[in-house]
This record gives sequence, C-alpha cells and structure tokens, in this order.
Amino acid sequence: MADTMIDRLLVGTLAAIDALDDAARQVAPDTLAALAAGMDAGALAAALDAAAAFDWPDRLGPIRDCLVAAASEARAATEGLAAAPTEARPMLAAGRSLRRRARAEAALYPLAPFLPPVSRHFLDPAAREDPALLARLAAVPPGRDGTGVMHFGGPPGTRGGAALYVPETYDPARPPPLIVALHGGSGNGADFLWTWLRVARSRGLLLIAPTSPGRTWTLDDPGEDGAFIEQLLADVQARWPADPARRLLTGMSDGGTFTYGFGVQDGAPFTHLAPVAAAFHPMLMMLADPARLRGLPIHILHGARDWMFPATMAREAARTLAGAGAAVTHEEVADLAHVWPRERTAAIATWFLDR
Repeated sequence: MADTMIDRLLVGTLAAIDALDDAARQVAPDTLAALAAGMDAGALAAALDAAAAFDWPDRLGPIRDCLVAAASEARAATEGLAAAPTEARPMLAAGRSLRRRARAEAALYPLAPFLPPVSRHFLDPAAREDPALLARLAAVPPGRDGTGVMHFGGPPGTRGGAALYVPETYDPARPPPLIVALHGGSGNGADFLWTWLRVARSRGLLLIAPTSPGRTWTLDDPGEDGAFIEQLLADVQARWPADPARRLLTGMSDGGTFTYGFGVQDGAPFTHLAPVAAAFHPMLMMLADPARLRGLPIHILHGARDWMFPATMAREAARTLAGAGAAVTHEEVADLAHVWPRERTAAIATWFLDR
C-alpha cells in the first residue's frame, strides 16, 4: 500500500512539473487565459489528501516528506497559474506561480538516489535510457560528501548568495566544464539552478547559479556584480577545480543582458557566452574589448513571441557582435515567449562543449 501511495504522489508530481514546463514556454499576455484554463491540480490535490490520511511506516517518513513537499509546491504552482488571469497583475502572478515549479524539483531531488523515476527525471531526455550513465549514478553512494546541490551565503535564494551543483560523479583528477547561469530580474539562483540541472547532471558539468546582490544585476555597471561573480568563481574553484578552457556564462532576461555586458569585457573569466531572451543595445559595445570579441563564441537564443524584449534585439545583437568578429550562433524559436526554453538547454550545452 505504501508503494502505491508513493507512486501516486510521484506520478502526479512529475506530470504537474511537465505540464508547467509546457505552459511556461508559451506564457504571454495573449496566451495566459487559455493556458490557465488548461491547468488542473485536481489529481494532485486528491493524491495529497490521500497521503495525509495514510498511516505511513516510520521508515518511509523521509520519502513521504520529500514527496509531499514536492507535490504541494507543484499543486500551488498549478493552482496559481490557473488563477493568474484574475489577479491584478496577471503576468507577475503567473511568473510567481511558475517559480514554484523549481521549488517542487528542489524538494524532489534528494530522492534521486533512491527512486529510479526521480533519477531519470533529473536527466536530459536523451540520457534517460543511457545504461552506462544510469549505472554510474547508481554506483555513487547516496549523500556523497561535497557533491549534489548546495547553497552558499545563506538560505536558498539569499541576495548575494549562490546555488551550486557538483556532479555526483565529480572527479578532481578530471576537472569538468563549468557553467555560471544568471537568473532574470527579481529572480534568484536557487530557482534558476533547475533550468540547467538536468543537462549538468547528464554531462557531469559543474553548475553555479548566483543570486544577484541587488534586486537584479547591475546592468549599468556590469563590473560591480562582475566582481561578485569572480570572487564566487574563485571560492568554488578552490574546492572544486573546473576546466579553465570550458567556462560558460549564460543568463535569462536581465541575466542575459548582464551576460552581454560583463562577458565582453577585457578579463572576463569565461570562454563562451549564451544570452537568452536578453535586451541588447548597441551602446553595450562601448563596454566591449575588441581583442576579446574576436573569435569569442556567443550563442544568442530568443523567442519570436517574446513579449518583453522583441526578437529584433537579438537579431541586432547577432549582427553587431558578428561584425565585431565574434563567432556568433543565433537561434530564434518561433513559438517561444519570454522564458528559458528548457528543451533547448541540451543544444546550448552541446554548442558549448563542441566549440
């Protein structure tokens, strides 16, 4: 009976996360009402009610707690998105609700070593049936010291702190590539970490998701928050060395704009840049070091349906940066709104690792 209860909670939670992922990539002012109408938390609410009434064996208490926390966050995200059109600021309410999807994953992740469906969920879809990878992950002792998801500078999401993922298979003798992923305005690294975690876990990448010291990144003076990121990098590298020839700076919205502004400066400690759904103004080129730009790999991704920053900004960025000598890859996704496209994360990683 306990197994049935675990399966019911888990299946409902994973289905809700997938539905939220599908909705998130399309959320815009003109689509919100239709997307909200399709959100249904009924099955998950019923599973939570059944779990609350069930007499759980003591030995399953930790599993129950993780599952209930994850299911509760997924339910709240689903219900919040469904109600968003009735709020005073609908798009703000939708964004707030969708952030709870990441918190559902954060609650679920500790179960990855114990429940194979959870382990597969936290892999890129192409890697979920890779027997060698699954065997390597299964062979790692649960709770291996110094690996997994951790937080620095205070509780998750603390301003000026950071979330970090160290692959469970981390081997200091073989330093992995490193990704620094920057959240959008008013976001935080603890939530944004999950946009990249599946790919990082599948490919053994070191992943840092800082939280900006202020409400957002210092777009008018990238060097200010750049110093914070450089110190964070130094602190992490002292404990978990990474490959100095493979360092990606990427970000969404304000995080992507900051990626442009800081990443093109002389001395920026990154080998590749990947701004997503970012604003770009030619004046940003005043911050750029011409010698650094020559040959610098930059992957620009933008949604054609971006309602905050029009796709023309990305096209202008691609033309301007390519004209300055950067090695630009520009991708425009026809049905994508103003959001991080999780289904494209693996492709960005492939570009990063292959160039």
